[in-house]
Amino acid sequence: MKCPFCSFSDDKVIDSREGRVGDLIRRRRECLKCGRRFTTYERIDEIPYMVIKKDGRRERFDRQKILQGLLKSCEKRPVPTAKLEALVDEVERFVHEAPERERTTSEIGELLMNRIKKLDKVAYVRFASVYLDFKDVKEFMSELKNLLKDRTKK
Repeated sequence: MKCPFCSFSDDKVIDSREGRVGDLIRRRRECLKCGRRFTTYERIDEIPYMVIKKDGRRERFDRQKILQGLLKSCEKRPVPTAKLEALVDEVERFVHEAPERERTTSEIGELLMNRIKKLDKVAYVRFASVYLDFKDVKEFMSELKNLLKDRTKK
């Protein structure tokens, strides 16, 4: 921290206090060269994690939105909520590991589809029908046939 009076870059902290809300720290400092005191405020740098939509728009990553989609896909299915929470945690880690603090919906969707497929086939088809945005019954049937092929291979 540079002294605002003499630009010397070394000082000592005399007093630190948390702000009223708790998202700020106020520090009283004393310059080691000129001896004058000054106040600094520190705040956590909150750069949000972003999701790039199919149309190029960016929006904040919202774990609740993903959980709601999974709950809808797994409605009336024998999938424990704890497993869905763990899946959302995995997606959140995936987004947080992104070097640019953003991921595309296709990256997130592929991760989710691969995991849901292992949890429950019906939930997978429900999720895929929304995520892959089937245009007609042929596309839907094609996905079902692929699912059946995978099942017979095992």
